[in-house]
Formats: sequence, structure tokens, C-alpha cells
Amino acid sequence: MNTDTEKMKPDFRLYLITDRKLFNSLEEMLKTIEKALEGGVRAVQLREKGLGTRDLLSLAYDLRGLTNRYGAKLFVNDRVDIALAVDADGMHLGRTTIPVHAARKASGGSLMIGVSTHGIDEARKAQEDGADFVTLGPVYETPSKMQYGKPIGIQVLRGASGDLSLPVYAIGGIRIDRIKEILQQGAYGIALISAILTAEDVRKTTEELMRELS
Repeated sequence: MNTDTEKMKPDFRLYLITDRKLFNSLEEMLKTIEKALEGGVRAVQLREKGLGTRDLLSLAYDLRGLTNRYGAKLFVNDRVDIALAVDADGMHLGRTTIPVHAARKASGGSLMIGVSTHGIDEARKAQEDGADFVTLGPVYETPSKMQYGKPIGIQVLRGASGDLSLPVYAIGGIRIDRIKEILQQGAYGIALISAILTAEDVRKTTEELMRELS
């Protein structure tokens, strides 16, 4: 197992998550992600549930090429086989996927591992299991996270950020005018989907978000 803790420590404040359903084609999504990379994004999570293995692998290779070009990290949601095949930097796990220790073992300790959490107890469990970071939310109301119930609110974000020793990324309903409030709760960074991917000017929006996070 890789014990280089510095290598496993996130060095990015903005975590961009993909969603092909926002686009007419995968090519359009890739072009949009490149604009975000041009704007300063340095970590992208490939999260395309329901996409067949062959297509997912092809998309992962395309994203690996893009992220390498801009010096950004690539994370693959759930699929350790695809993450290893494309030499991704990490994996991101959900509440119903393989445990952190299993992903760590399967990757030989070579992958950074993030975990999606929706409350303090889940975040604590992820830390106990050995996650390198967590996303926590939805902090604010957002259509993409309605399945997880009501927003957890900034008080839960504050509690988790203060309780955990690993980085916490706020997710759900994140807007540029909420970043200051999020950072004041102790969050390390933010995770975004539509706020960037559906922006009128993706590069400019990304640059503005990065300035707020600096």
C-alpha cells in the first residue's frame, strides 16, 4: 500500500463532477470541461452512471488526456477497473458502492479516494474507513440532489468540517455568492456540476469561482 500521505492529500479546492445529461453529446461535454480546465479547474470526477463499460472507458481515456494536458487530477466514480486502466489519480465512492478499504486494496494503494456523504455520521464513517476526502451535502436545495432529501444546511457542514481531520467539500446548490459562507464553516472546498457546466461563459465563471476560493 502506498503510504505517501502527501500524495493522497487533495491539493484542489474546486471539484468538478461530470453529467452528460446536460449536453447533446459527449463531445460537447468534453469541450465544456476543457473550458473549465482553462479557467482553473484542477480536479474532475467522471460520474456517468448508466453508461456502458466500453463507452465509459473511452470517455475516461478522453478525460485523462484532457486533465493531463492541464495538469489536473482525474477521479472515476465507483469503477476501480476503469480508474486503473486510464491511470486516473483517484476514485470516488458512493454510499452503495464498494468500501474504501476494498478500493484501496484493489488499487494497491495507488489511488486517492473520495467518498460521498450526506451527514456527519456518514462523513465520520468515511474517515474511519480511510477516505482521503469527502463531499458533504446537499448543503443547499438543488434539483440534482433531491433524492437525498432536504438540504443538510450550513450548521451540519460546520459540524463536520470541525469534527473531521480530512478535507470536506461542500456540494449541492453551490453558487458563487455562497462560497464565502461555505469557507467560513471550515469546508476545504466545493464540488460543482451545473454551476459550471451550464454556465453561459464556462471559463469566466470558473475563473470567478477560483478567485473566491483563493
